[in-house]
Amino acid sequence: MSELTYSRTAQILHISNIPSDEAKANLVALVDNVLDKARDAWGKPIKVNSGYRCPALNRAVGGVSNSQHLTGEAADITTGTREGNKWLFYYIKDNCVYDQLINEQNYSWVHVSYKRNGANRRDVLHR
Repeated sequence: MSELTYSRTAQILHISNIPSDEAKANLVALVDNVLDKARDAWGKPIKVNSGYRCPALNRAVGGVSNSQHLTGEAADITTGTREGNKWLFYYIKDNCVYDQLINEQNYSWVHVSYKRNGANRRDVLHR
């Protein structure tokens, strides 16, 4: 949980980035259904750049008002390389259930979300 709620920005700005019980349950579902599967397949560490964001933190980092980070349904992740992130992107696309999967800035990182209510759209975007 600490990996998914840690934020350097929150520390600097003294923002308490503590998720609600519902957001925690969403984070657990994201981990169980996507992140752990991807880590196991990759076989090496995957870093979470951004997971849960409380409203104040989301505003501070310029997140959109309807961001799934606000509900604990999304994470921005990286292997540390564009090549690894591309592998990660296609692994998730082909092997996991997800709501949204975004290749951010030519595989600089991967955004993935999962809805535990089962209404996962499997949207794939490239930005």
